[in-house]
Amino acid sequence: MPQFLLELFSEEIPARMQKRAAEDLKKLLMDGLTKAGFLPGGLETFSAPRRLVAVIEGLPERTADVREERKGPKVDAPAQAIEGFLRGAGLTDIAQARVVSDPKKGDFYVADLVKPGRATPEALAEIVPDIIRNFPWPKSMRWGEGTLRWVRPLHRIVAVFDGEIVPFEVDGIAAGNISEGHRFHGTGLFEVKDFEDYEAKLSAAHVILDRDQRKAQIKADAQTLCHARNLELIEDEGLFEEVCGLVDEPHVIMGDMDPAFLDLPPEVIRLTLRVNQKYFVVRDPKTGGLAPHFIVVSNVKATDSGKKIALGNARVLAARLNDARYFWDLDRKASLESRVPKLDTLVFHEKLGSVGDKVRRIVALAGEIAPLVGADVAAAKHAALLAKADLTTEMVGEFPELQGVMGRYYQLHAPVLPRATGEGDPAQQGGGGMPPSVGFADSSPASQGSTGLVANTIIADSIRDHYKPVGPSDQVPSEPVAMAVALADKLDTLTGFFAMGEKPTGSGDPYALRRAALGVIRIVREAGLRFGLAALLNHARRGYGNVLNSDAAIAPHGYSVAAVEVCDFILERLRVSLRDEGFAPDVLEAAFAIPDDDIVRIVSRVTALAKVLKTEDGANLVAGLKRGANILRAEEKKDGAAADGKVTEALLREPAEQGLYQALLEAESQLEQALADEAFDATMGALAALRGPVDRFFEGVLVNDGDAGIRKNRLALLVKLRAVSERVADFSKLAGG
Repeated sequence: MPQFLLELFSEEIPARMQKRAAEDLKKLLMDGLTKAGFLPGGLETFSAPRRLVAVIEGLPERTADVREERKGPKVDAPAQAIEGFLRGAGLTDIAQARVVSDPKKGDFYVADLVKPGRATPEALAEIVPDIIRNFPWPKSMRWGEGTLRWVRPLHRIVAVFDGEIVPFEVDGIAAGNISEGHRFHGTGLFEVKDFEDYEAKLSAAHVILDRDQRKAQIKADAQTLCHARNLELIEDEGLFEEVCGLVDEPHVIMGDMDPAFLDLPPEVIRLTLRVNQKYFVVRDPKTGGLAPHFIVVSNVKATDSGKKIALGNARVLAARLNDARYFWDLDRKASLESRVPKLDTLVFHEKLGSVGDKVRRIVALAGEIAPLVGADVAAAKHAALLAKADLTTEMVGEFPELQGVMGRYYQLHAPVLPRATGEGDPAQQGGGGMPPSVGFADSSPASQGSTGLVANTIIADSIRDHYKPVGPSDQVPSEPVAMAVALADKLDTLTGFFAMGEKPTGSGDPYALRRAALGVIRIVREAGLRFGLAALLNHARRGYGNVLNSDAAIAPHGYSVAAVEVCDFILERLRVSLRDEGFAPDVLEAAFAIPDDDIVRIVSRVTALAKVLKTEDGANLVAGLKRGANILRAEEKKDGAAADGKVTEALLREPAEQGLYQALLEAESQLEQALADEAFDATMGALAALRGPVDRFFEGVLVNDGDAGIRKNRLALLVKLRAVSERVADFSKLAGG
């Protein structure tokens, strides 16, 4: 069947937009074709620096005829109704319609209409221009005197169906069959007749159309160059994606940089190479450190094997690294402690105060959290005090991605200071106050004793790690001081934004509050930290004082509304995380129904419940519990007979009900201790042991006995069964049974 080839040729498309643009083009074409009545055999799109391309296989030469039955009025309808029907159906005489009989509605007219199919080029000439005019670029521009908006000036449109041009025009640009290749190495303009011909001519004109092929070639050539010099390429998937969108035909070159730059922090070098220059970083496997080389991908094939390109890029890189060295040297002239007061000049949020205000809050909150995570209180407060200080440095101003990372380096390179002896609480000081018993030291062993060095390393690492985790693949802080500061920072942020009413919605989360909540969950789970979230969040809310009044109301249990809302939000994120880990939704509903704000305990409860439900006893027990709950629900709707739940042992006449009562007493005793020990496997085991007594009860006992007293007592027994089970989970929320 015929094929359609589309190329939209423009100035260079930003690399970050190309992949998404190809996906959007594919969707828009498919939607347009489907709406027009086409079902293509295949649709593939491509992107390169100066072009978006689509090839559609299996299109017919024209759309199929559309047949329609249009129902008209009754045969005895007024003449005006019949005339209106004829006009609407496009008929000239009522004899052109047929009469259909309906036993209930009588005889009425029906017109059999046929809408002829359209030639495919005619349909494409409407679909494609509409897509071009309404293409969803993140950013677009106009040029010249035209009205068309495109990401960059659009120069040419190739539209060829079955070897022939599809005639249409967009803003003065007429569709044709002429394309061109590489900007520098191309062979000039050329005609195309189909995709195979087009791709072959592009390849001859030094354009690799498939972005995955370009990316694979960049990887392979870069690794080959490194291997030849006994070096290792530090792979960067994001940079591979970006660079393959910068070149039509990649030429990979290794350049050299001044080894003297290697005394800069490696993160600075890597970020300078990656962000400013789009270079790949190289490692020396012998030392494990960076090597004084880089990989650059050129869009130009050099005649000297890339030597001049490498030298030119090395000069540009040297200028960038000299700037970085200047920032590095300048920033180290002032300690982080001296920078803390400057945080009062940085706005955190117009309603939540300055970064300095935030720091004072997280200092106080870190002090509350420290005992809960096994951290030294003074060390946690001091790390919190310095955590944001590097935001005032030149390096972080140039590279915001290095916040925290540079703080660690500056703290390790700080001048040696005497141990603080004052009792001032940094949470109450404007910036320079430091808690007692925290050592400050240079990284040199000669500067101070080993205790001071260890303390300073902990402080420095905590400054770096308190932002973590920043994503699902990022590590979480593992040192107690870092955990205390990281939790304080995230809980303060969540509390502040919730208190002012800025909560995530289904369509947006501008302040990354979901990420903060997931960070709290991961830190707590991976370290096995034990504390109640709500109480800690209440401490966080008090840190704002009277700054926020939007949640002045206090919840019944004494916690602020914001604390309760944030707690619920974090627990909901926990529920979603556990569902993603494979736990069934009904298991989560049953476990989360038990009021609890201890993350570790909740996870243990969910895990134990899921485990027991996989056993035969667990599954059958659920059926029995749900049966009992259904009976109670029906009876309580009638007269509330089972409301008190007080069982009179003397009225238990049947062996099965006596056995269930004794089993419940034993289970209660076991549950009491197991719950106190938080041994959830044991709690589930105690419940699973009820399976036999519950089965025998429902097999041998009639709950709704004719004797009102016996009936009420048996309902009370079911109430006790429900109460015992609900100490572990709400089994009524489980599926099945």
